[in-house]
Amino acid sequence: MRYVPIQSFDNYIDANITLSRLQQEGISCWLQNETSATIAPFLANSLGGIKLMVAEPQVERAVELLEQFRNEKESILRCPRCHSSNIELVAAPRKASNWLGVFVGLLSEFAISGEKVYHCYDCGFEFDELPDPK
Repeated sequence: MRYVPIQSFDNYIDANITLSRLQQEGISCWLQNETSATIAPFLANSLGGIKLMVAEPQVERAVELLEQFRNEKESILRCPRCHSSNIELVAAPRKASNWLGVFVGLLSEFAISGEKVYHCYDCGFEFDELPDPK
């Protein structure tokens, strides 16, 4: 069976969540470049990201499901200030503990995970927790 790429991811968590959801819907799919991008994240962009490969006869249904998943996510993830869905969980570089983690990671080959916040790319607001859906 022939598989075609229908989406690319820059991190393995989102890729695996999407993969699992599609597989639960009976879509035959797998992730290309997952191991390389996970072991050496700095190579992810040069590899074209982690590619979601879907069986060619199921591409149309998979694309419909991906749109449904995106709509579900957007209905939940909203900025409390401007109500935009253009938000993402990012590292908070403004905190001293995150910079210390980067410095220690560079010296010891072990990264210390810093705090993360939700960042709205429309208004610039950052918040720690998602508001309760209403």
